Amino acid sequence: MKIKIVKQILFFLLIIFYLFAGYNHFATPSFYIPIIPPYLADWAKEINILSGIAEIVLALLLIPKATRSLAVKGVIIMLIAFIPSHIYFIQKGDFMLGSFTITPLLSCVRLFVGQPILILWAWWSSKI
Repeated sequence: MKIKIVKQILFFLLIIFYLFAGYNHFATPSFYIPIIPPYLADWAKEINILSGIAEIVLALLLIPKATRSLAVKGVIIMLIAFIPSHIYFIQKGDFMLGSFTITPLLSCVRLFVGQPILILWAWWSSKI
């Protein structure tokens, strides 16, 4: 019973997480646009908008059971699609992201620990 409650809470937080992340692409694009790899710079604004829309739509599609499986697959694909940005963070070296200093070590942790955790969170939380 306790695991089911934890899973429901984590599922609810997952939806909130992606709704907020998606909204944040529109509220503070200056946070996201600088972290788009240079080879995609010509499309940075469009990529930012599409990422925000994708996160919001996928968060909403997580709610109904009928679309949850599709939404989880979409979240996982989206997280995999973001991997080039995380590799770029490592290559970029130290840089400021808002008021945070992002180091290559922090970028490695985000890529090799954070991304898998987010993928597992989406997959596990959706099994309610």
